Amino acid sequence: MSMSRRTRKLLTTSAAALILSAAGAGLTAPANAAPASAPSVVREARAAAFNASGVWTIFQTNATVRVDLRQDAGGNLFGSTSSGNTVGTVQEGAVTGNDIYFVVQWNHGPRGRYTGTRGADGRLSGLTVDLNNPSSQSTWRSDRTF
Repeated sequence: MSMSRRTRKLLTTSAAALILSAAGAGLTAPANAAPASAPSVVREARAAAFNASGVWTIFQTNATVRVDLRQDAGGNLFGSTSSGNTVGTVQEGAVTGNDIYFVVQWNHGPRGRYTGTRGADGRLSGLTVDLNNPSSQSTWRSDRTF
């Protein structure tokens, strides 16, 4: 019995699709691949690697700032700052992995955004920018390790 051309094409196409899907599954899901719950690994990598809570000092190129921070279980930062007679409130902030950022509303008007990273020596360092005047920037480092 002879197969029609259409039947042969359908069988050939089906066989090719089956082979490709089997090969593709083997390529995309090796036996030692991470389980489907891998996104939790991503969440763990983003978790705070250190706790910035406490009273510590930031040495900026243009000032010395005392910070008094609290950090919750999610890495969010709350607290206050002072530099001489100037005081500020932390409006938002967080520690994510080895990175830190927080925004300070100073009582004399400027809003400063501090971004930084914990280095191999355990100290924080980074850049602060006046959000009201972005050309006003300063580098900074912490007095203590984390």
